[in-house]
Amino acid sequence: MQVSFEKIDQSYGNQTLFSQLDLEIPSGQFFTLLGPSGCGKTTLLRMLAGFVRPDAGRVRFGNDDVTSVPVHHRGVGIVFQDYALFPDRSVQANVAYGLLARRVPKAEATDRAAAMLKRVGLEAFKDRAPAALSGGQRQRVAMARALVIKPRLLLLDEPLSALDVKLRVELRCMIRELQQEAGITTVFVTHDQEEALAMSDQIAVMDRGQIVQIGTPQEIYVQPRTAFAADFVGNANLIPILEELPAAGGGTRRLRTPVGTLFTNSHAPCLPGALLAVRCAEILLHTPGTTQDGKVPGVIQHVEYRGSTVGYTIQTAIGSLHVDTWASQNAQLRQRGDAVALEIPHSAHIVEGRPC
Repeated sequence: MQVSFEKIDQSYGNQTLFSQLDLEIPSGQFFTLLGPSGCGKTTLLRMLAGFVRPDAGRVRFGNDDVTSVPVHHRGVGIVFQDYALFPDRSVQANVAYGLLARRVPKAEATDRAAAMLKRVGLEAFKDRAPAALSGGQRQRVAMARALVIKPRLLLLDEPLSALDVKLRVELRCMIRELQQEAGITTVFVTHDQEEALAMSDQIAVMDRGQIVQIGTPQEIYVQPRTAFAADFVGNANLIPILEELPAAGGGTRRLRTPVGTLFTNSHAPCLPGALLAVRCAEILLHTPGTTQDGKVPGVIQHVEYRGSTVGYTIQTAIGSLHVDTWASQNAQLRQRGDAVALEIPHSAHIVEGRPC
């Protein structure tokens, strides 16, 4: 089922959150609303659920205008950040609750709840209370409860944020598998860019009530359109562009920057205020030598050993730049105070600056 927002306006007091916002979510996709706190992503999710009604505009499920349809008539499954399980009911009773509320016969509801618990690996826990489960197990119960009703739309409100890193990785794989099996349109809200990249068919990057870019995870990461998208999804270094110079051989573009002439294969327009976005993991570190185009001199300020990787913060003429390298490639870790030369790759991408 396709889901769409049409000309949405929403204000809180004197503050405008959305103005004429349009968004279309294709049928069957795992679609992520990604952005920092306060950007509006949770408000959009609550509009889909029916908890919030827009000041103006329409919300559609397929061809149906559901803007004024109450929550219990929308056929939506929801997994909340805090799971929202009934503490006084067993695991199986929690899963069966939505079916019984829809007047499914008790025997059928019991069978469907048991089958869903088996699918999420919790059939042995059906008689336990939620308090007797781990956080990951409670999350599985919440997913089972949302899916057992066979909803038209699945909404996920930061469901992994309370879990440890290892468990988040495990459960995001399970959630994606369940969604693909069901073929259900799913809207996922998160501020975690790694989760968004790992789970999504498409991502909408949001900033202060606006959708700044929509695309596949690869498109968002490799070809960000704005400085905000580049920095929020993948932590890019941003280098001001002073002007574009005549192209080098092979069509490679040359850019004059405050740290020298740099090169890019980006096809994005170089508009006033544009920046060069460079991923931390794509910069190469060299020992300092004669000044060359494409290399930026700097001095290491901080070294962060992370096991498989090493992060460096390097002071340059435009402030700090960040570089991530594989620890296995560093026979000897560089130290604070070492002079280095940063090789900026041609894969660096031109992006629009963020307006004030």
